[in-house]
Amino acid sequence: MSNMVKWLLGISLFLFTQLSVAQNMFVSKSGFPLTQSVIYIDNSETELVKTTASLLQKDIEAVTGKKLEIISDFKGIKTNVIIIGTFDNSAFLKALMAKKSMKPNLISQQWEGSLIQTIQNPQTGTPNALILAGNDRRGVAYAVFELSKQLGVSPWNWWADVPVVKKKELYFKTQFIQTDAPKVKYRGIFLNDEAPALSGWAKEKFGGFNHHFYEKVFELLLRLKANYIWTAMWGNAFYADDSLNIKTADKYGIVIGTSHHEPLMRAHDEWRRFGSGPWNYEANAEKLRTFWKDGMKRAWNEKIVSIGMRGDGDEPMSRETATALLEKIVADQRNIIAEATGKPAQETPQLWAIYKEVQEYYDKGMRVPDDVTLLFCDDNWGNLRKLPKITDAPRKGGYGIYYHFDYVGGPRNYKWLNTNALPRIWEQMHLAWEHQAKNIWIVNVGDLKPMEYPISFFLDYAWNPEKIQENDLTKYAKNWASQQFGQENAQEIAELLRLYTKYNARRKPELLDDKTYSLETGEWASVNQEYQHLLSRAEIVKNKLAQPYQDAYFQLVLHPIKACANLYEMYFQVALNKKAFAEKSIKANQYADKVKELFAKDSLITNEYHQLNQGKWNHLMSQTHIGYTYWQQPEKQKMPDVKYLNSNEALPEKPLENSVNTNTGIALEADRFSKLMNTKEVTWKILPDHGRTGSAITTFPVTATTQSLSANSPHVEYEIETKQAGEAIVKAYFSPTLNFHATEEGLQYAISIDDETPQIVSLNKEDKTSDKGIWNQWAADNINIKTTKHTIAKVGKHTIKYWMISSGVVLQKITLNFGITPKTYLGN
Repeated sequence: MSNMVKWLLGISLFLFTQLSVAQNMFVSKSGFPLTQSVIYIDNSETELVKTTASLLQKDIEAVTGKKLEIISDFKGIKTNVIIIGTFDNSAFLKALMAKKSMKPNLISQQWEGSLIQTIQNPQTGTPNALILAGNDRRGVAYAVFELSKQLGVSPWNWWADVPVVKKKELYFKTQFIQTDAPKVKYRGIFLNDEAPALSGWAKEKFGGFNHHFYEKVFELLLRLKANYIWTAMWGNAFYADDSLNIKTADKYGIVIGTSHHEPLMRAHDEWRRFGSGPWNYEANAEKLRTFWKDGMKRAWNEKIVSIGMRGDGDEPMSRETATALLEKIVADQRNIIAEATGKPAQETPQLWAIYKEVQEYYDKGMRVPDDVTLLFCDDNWGNLRKLPKITDAPRKGGYGIYYHFDYVGGPRNYKWLNTNALPRIWEQMHLAWEHQAKNIWIVNVGDLKPMEYPISFFLDYAWNPEKIQENDLTKYAKNWASQQFGQENAQEIAELLRLYTKYNARRKPELLDDKTYSLETGEWASVNQEYQHLLSRAEIVKNKLAQPYQDAYFQLVLHPIKACANLYEMYFQVALNKKAFAEKSIKANQYADKVKELFAKDSLITNEYHQLNQGKWNHLMSQTHIGYTYWQQPEKQKMPDVKYLNSNEALPEKPLENSVNTNTGIALEADRFSKLMNTKEVTWKILPDHGRTGSAITTFPVTATTQSLSANSPHVEYEIETKQAGEAIVKAYFSPTLNFHATEEGLQYAISIDDETPQIVSLNKEDKTSDKGIWNQWAADNINIKTTKHTIAKVGKHTIKYWMISSGVVLQKITLNFGITPKTYLGN
């Protein structure tokens, strides 16, 4: 069969593929036809509304092949019409409201509220109207892009080459109404640590981080129902690099911010370019104030202004920095904001990022005005450091969260691939939501690609955290896979997404080496086999997909699996090589050769990505990831050391011995309990697939008060049977949740065996979230293991009881042994 015939067959299959659509579907198999419509938009609408109308026109043409006319005079419309506009500016909508044909009061006063409605006979001669309306310009955009998504245009159409599903005709339901509005006010991403991948790509494709680049980013954000961005900042300056950047942001209605250490809309690199003297307020206050004034005067667009001050280059200020000085800096910055805008400072949205050492100032009592949003942060590894207490007084500026999918810093950079499992993102951001941190959610996404999947989830969850519960994540994965690849393979692709993110979250690829897993117990062979099996499944799906899906599938699914399966196999072979060399087995040479082969294959997999779609994504996988010696990335990849034996050094091969290790202990996944004890106030729930090996459990609501121990207090029971007695060691494996209320005792739990007095254990009172010490181990291992000792009086059946004391504690696994079980990474 020729390649052309194969391609044509692929196209034929593709044309008949139907993508799933949202539950509130207004695109139907019958009703009034889309292609027999015009698009109406009032001339008085904002540029964003006009831009979204043009993008919808392109989307419809991409799906149906027909380019609908865009008109601005509704009086002569004698066909079906798609009305796009705001209630304040659209003459057509005002006419409909006057006739009471529509109900804008359903979303009255809601920030970014949108209304999608079909109306029959909206005026004489016009049979049907589809209304895509909003309270404001972004509300309109979200309504428009909801339609695009239901037509079969993925938000990732351009950014991940997800193809558009072709259809000859589409219909709208004649009786339909849907309203929507976001729950989190500002929802966005931070492009950060963008060299060498994103910077190299942007320079080649756009000439740098200019308005052509940002036009693509801003459109993506709107399609994902986001509204906010911290722009690329290492060696880049959004406002200074291209005078059209600010106009493009306004055109797309995107709120611009600067990162946690870039006050008053000035990029860090601008101080190097335009500043004078030290970045030190005590020594150089006047020049810093002038620098900040110029930044505020320049930024006429919609924005959130970062206030406060950190050291030069994302560094802490000196240890001697006084809280009083920081409070003076904030006061002076507020005066600059008022002067530059000509209105009281409280009328300009502001945030103060409680990041790294800044939290120490907050904990010591530093405060900022009530209208400023307090932006709490994670530890750069997805574990929230600080949350407001439910008893805290409400703030006008509210609270927000700065989260990470990518990071440069200790214990090691992780920038290469997506390592973010949705269950952990959900669980931590659910904590944030329930603790009223809901004004700003922003996530560091590094180079943007390859974080497509968690970006989608983060922004979907931010739109409405009440709509996605812990049991909905499997359905979410399937729906997302269906949206990108069609329904036929969606279930299997969802499994691939679930498993590769679970495996990668066990330990970041940059931290992986030959010593990560236990070779002696068979753990290394087992985890490696898991990844190789996953790759086989991914390849099978690849062969089922029609040709138009291949590039998107490689980017979103196959590449991370293929690259990490290769990495696992390489380090496994390194471990085998070292063992064989120590035993003077000639197989050491075979393993060493295999390591060389796999190291070279890593580059070939990268090249495969860079050559997709005629090199569209060149540079984006250029992040080094093999050869780390400390937290910072190596300049070049370096193959792991292997050892060769001379043939005269090798000993004769010994016959294999069939030995069985009987000292394996007992390992219990947290959800494999035999009994739950709930109360009226507290309920145990399973967090499906949360954790390194299975599913986890925790208590709801996550804001429940501390519990006192009693026979009827919340606990979980696990029935076990031991074959010996004596002193037993119990290890409880927890998600590395931090002491987010900074209590002296930290988050606590209790544990007991049979009827002994429960031992109360602190999960994290020693939490310092620094780049050294115990937090370093928690973050690197993505687990917090607590050990208790117990006495088993006799052989036979026993009951382990795990007791809730604090909310927010997530148990993944319990193991029990008598001190002779070999150590493994996963605790199997």
